[in-house]
Amino acid sequence: MSRVIEVTDVTFGYTSSPVLEDVSLAIDAGEYVAIVGPNGSGKSTLMQLILGLHRPDEGTVRLFGEPAHEFDDGARVGYVAQQASAAKEMPITVREVVAMGRFPHVGFGRLDAADHAIVDEALETVGMTAFADRRVTQLSGGQRQRAFIARALAGEADLLVLDEPTVGVDAESVEAFYDLLDALNEDGITVLLIEHDLRAVTDHAERVVCLNRELYFDGPAGAFVESDALARAFGTAMAVGGDA
Repeated sequence: MSRVIEVTDVTFGYTSSPVLEDVSLAIDAGEYVAIVGPNGSGKSTLMQLILGLHRPDEGTVRLFGEPAHEFDDGARVGYVAQQASAAKEMPITVREVVAMGRFPHVGFGRLDAADHAIVDEALETVGMTAFADRRVTQLSGGQRQRAFIARALAGEADLLVLDEPTVGVDAESVEAFYDLLDALNEDGITVLLIEHDLRAVTDHAERVVCLNRELYFDGPAGAFVESDALARAFGTAMAVGGDA
């Protein structure tokens, strides 16, 4: 099985105080991994290091075998940000958003029939065909996140990276959203997720990484539920079953 992400002995800080300290993490193709931890624990920073947006102060980060900051095959990685910051004012249609996923493949060229077929298939996969000509600004939070996942699928991404994608999304849409992620993972897409909803994490992710500057747990979701890692990372008596 091929290694998708490899974080080795990474320390990183924006100032003299480290946000992450001696963190190591390896994710293989086809895994479904969720990162949890309190606010300010370094979750988003770790994701930014994995995406090559920062370089570690110490240690190494590799993405598909290459140094993350040098990785340039962006089509292989689909990034879905928090709903709260996800281009609410974009005056374009869902189909146009999804078509953006083809740009790394066509460059400055025009999309041909094969590209449009891939866009149509991505829309169908996420259940957004009926909304293809609707403006993104007219979508609900859950629909908007599906559109951004479709963009990643149109780019033929091997890895989906999602940073708290269900913030501001209603409960019914959240469940449907996770059912979609489950199906995509079953089709072979690697999923890396930051999520505040611990119940969703333990119900859907196969593996949980609990982080608060350093790693407190890395293993199967079931074992995480039975461990004391959550309470140690949050510094308080907590149990899986609510948000965090």
